[in-house]
Amino acid sequence: MYQIKNRIYPAFDKTQKSGICNFLRALVKQNLDLSCSEILEKFLEDQKYYLELNASRFPFLENVIDDSDFLKDTEDYIKECIKYYEYKEKQRPIIEANKEFERKKRKFLQEVKMSREEPTKKQLYYYDRLCKKYSIEKKDVKELSKLDLRNEIERILDEHSNDYKNVD
Repeated sequence: MYQIKNRIYPAFDKTQKSGICNFLRALVKQNLDLSCSEILEKFLEDQKYYLELNASRFPFLENVIDDSDFLKDTEDYIKECIKYYEYKEKQRPIIEANKEFERKKRKFLQEVKMSREEPTKKQLYYYDRLCKKYSIEKKDVKELSKLDLRNEIERILDEHSNDYKNVD
């Protein structure tokens, strides 16, 4: 993708080239179901229409829009964009699997860290309040870790979740 970007549109300055490339890439992304020639045709129709109205985003195209070098460069770039998005789509399952793995890894590491820490004052207070509310005998929390106390609180809430639902 980047190699072709350096090769195409040699007559345009950096800003013009960047504008056209970004626009074409977005156009390809929106129209992945179309072929390269159909996307090129759509691009040319739109640009000619806006040039006629003097409302073009790319007024510098007026002199080169029918030039064979411009058309070839545009077609090459559209083909590269299509390849890029097809490749990206093929990579999606792998990327999603990696994201899920990283999520699980972060959760595991967080739990390992919590298992080594002492419970917070808020956790202790909340546990006391839950035990009083549901008339549960308190465990000795001096030996519990932050993770253990969190799990104990979740267990109490799960057991008494019907109480929350019936409050409404």
